[in-house]
Amino acid sequence: MVFYDSCSEIRVEKKDKILVITFDNPKKRNSLNRKAYKELGLVLREVDKDNSVTTVVITGKGDFFTSGNDLSQSADAFLDLETFIKESNVIFKEMVSALIDCTKLTIALINGPCIGIGATLTALCDIVWCSSTAYFLTPFTKLGLVTEACSSYTFPLILGRSKANEMLLLSEKMTAQEAYNHSFVSKIFEPAELETNIWPKLREFSELPPESLQTSKRLIRQHERDTIYRSLNAESEELYKRLLSEEFTNALVAFANRKNKSKL
Repeated sequence: MVFYDSCSEIRVEKKDKILVITFDNPKKRNSLNRKAYKELGLVLREVDKDNSVTTVVITGKGDFFTSGNDLSQSADAFLDLETFIKESNVIFKEMVSALIDCTKLTIALINGPCIGIGATLTALCDIVWCSSTAYFLTPFTKLGLVTEACSSYTFPLILGRSKANEMLLLSEKMTAQEAYNHSFVSKIFEPAELETNIWPKLREFSELPPESLQTSKRLIRQHERDTIYRSLNAESEELYKRLLSEEFTNALVAFANRKNKSKL
């Protein structure tokens, strides 16, 4: 029997054959810190051992899916910033690897705005459905950072080069309809449909023969696995450098100043 623990930013619930992972930090628009990344990685590893689960659904609480990385954790004063960043990078990479390696059907149920790591993890899921209130945003260059979570590979593959570059290089927002038009999501739903149409359909999917489902997923994903991992390794190396860069520090200060002004 597998036991699932939850941290304060992530809620984990088992509903019959579905494991529901909910980003649960509404005061910060479901932003994720490194504790949440570590927890998510552990849960995704654990679910592979649970034969009673066929499907993993990742969603958010309230109006947001996630606003991305909790930048306030980077603004804290650490005795050894380089060590903190190195450790955080390892945790982040393991979390992404756990999603890549997950043998269960993974479904991203995007209930609202999906920013940064939310959008890049979504591209690694098997199926993505989004609310009409959702949008997708990857403001990495605005923060002096680089692509993450294999998005240097997955975004051009799914969206095409031009649209991917608009998002990854220019930080352009992608609406729910644009995401559907570019095959980033396969269904748009209205929030009122969640309980009446969406969850019943997900429960129906979870009853599919598990061995057939997992084997078919493995066959579909086998052709891109090596490329995905090359992307993850290259991005992680560059991300570590950028987090120590002056550009990122300046962008972080500018972000904090904008946030403080918005509260006045």
